[in-house]
Amino acid sequence: MNGVQMRKNSWQDGVQETNCPILPGQNWTYSFQLKDQIGSFFYFPSLLLHKAAGGYGAIHLNNLPIIPIPFPQPYKDYAVLIGDWFNADYRDLRASLENGVFLPHPDGILINGLGPNQARFEFEPSATYRLRISNVGLKTSLNFRIEGHPMLLVETEGSYLIQQYYDSLDIHVGQSYSVLVTAKNQANGKSYYMVASSRFTILEHSGIGVIHYPDSAGDPVGPLPLGPGLSNYNFSIEQARSMRWDLIASAARPNPQGSYHYGTIPITRTLILENNVMVIGSKRRFTINGISFMHSDTPLKLLDYFQLNEESKYAAAAALPSSATSIVDAFYRDFFHIVFQNPLLEVQSWHIDGYNFFVVGMGWGLWDESKKAGYNIVDAVSRSTVQVYPLSWTAILMELDNIGTWNLRSQNAENWYLGQELYIRVKGVWNWLDEQSDISARDEAPIPDNVIKCGRAADL
Repeated sequence: MNGVQMRKNSWQDGVQETNCPILPGQNWTYSFQLKDQIGSFFYFPSLLLHKAAGGYGAIHLNNLPIIPIPFPQPYKDYAVLIGDWFNADYRDLRASLENGVFLPHPDGILINGLGPNQARFEFEPSATYRLRISNVGLKTSLNFRIEGHPMLLVETEGSYLIQQYYDSLDIHVGQSYSVLVTAKNQANGKSYYMVASSRFTILEHSGIGVIHYPDSAGDPVGPLPLGPGLSNYNFSIEQARSMRWDLIASAARPNPQGSYHYGTIPITRTLILENNVMVIGSKRRFTINGISFMHSDTPLKLLDYFQLNEESKYAAAAALPSSATSIVDAFYRDFFHIVFQNPLLEVQSWHIDGYNFFVVGMGWGLWDESKKAGYNIVDAVSRSTVQVYPLSWTAILMELDNIGTWNLRSQNAENWYLGQELYIRVKGVWNWLDEQSDISARDEAPIPDNVIKCGRAADL
């Protein structure tokens, strides 16, 4: 579940190193507590490119009744799931990746899984709607806009933002935003385009939805509303920098978001993570610091629980490109400074399960220590997925306040499928040497009664 933190319970995270696969014809029930979170998220299957066949849906977490939202209650909520589409069958796409052939350019863009003019949203005059927009695609950044309707940005991935109007929003793979849109007093028989168009692609593809009023006479006519230039990276990075955390709004708890002073917490560790694509063996693989993640036959959670040995490697810079099981070991309440460095010509999108983090800086070129002077240490956006522009860097700060084994990955499906991920294994200082089975349920949820066992743990 993209962005849902699964507090103290990475057993329920649903990725390859925390859970065995649910085999065809079988089922498995997830059980977890939705704690200390509000916001807009989505779910999707993590294996075998099933997401490419339409396996996704929205998740909306609302404020408790005693905690007011920082804007008037909207008339209605709409989920808007946008993403790239490929005509090829997902099994053929997967076979291509396994042969070292990357995904082609998309064949189109869908809105809520539908083609042009098929996704329809009914508006009542003067009513205000909350649109929760998620990019559920495989690899394509998208620009979202609505003809004649400015959007008031209010939330992203569980954080309320300083409210600002935007004519269009760049939404990168895996990201979610909430906007408020106020319907016109009079539509005068018109309906209006909703557009999600590809960014930074050779050809522009557009998904088209329709805003329909009670007196609308048919579909919209005329040209689509213009978005930013197809390759205008400056527009995108400046828009990202314009977003700020709302320090006085309350989210999952009554106290204001800004009561957490992340900028005053001492950093315990800095990680520099550089993405790349390299030839390992005879095939191209995606890497972090020269290491492409290699899955074993048994998830890490089960290996740890049953104390089965597994060789692992921290994703420090490798002398030669290699495949390994990359794990970063950390203590509970460590405060990480992570810099994502992108030397390639494509936008990268990074996600960390189990946490939100503060996006304190981004810029062109190579990161160095001098860049810290420009960090936003007061009201940076807190989120779980962040973009890194071509030939640039993005820096985040993150408190490891959630014990478990958590996936850090590229949100670009081909990168993730071909090895661009690692796991952060967080334990309490008090139980670092304990057996997994001896850890208190106060600190981490116990192994589920219905756990699926596979690999070397199948008969244990």
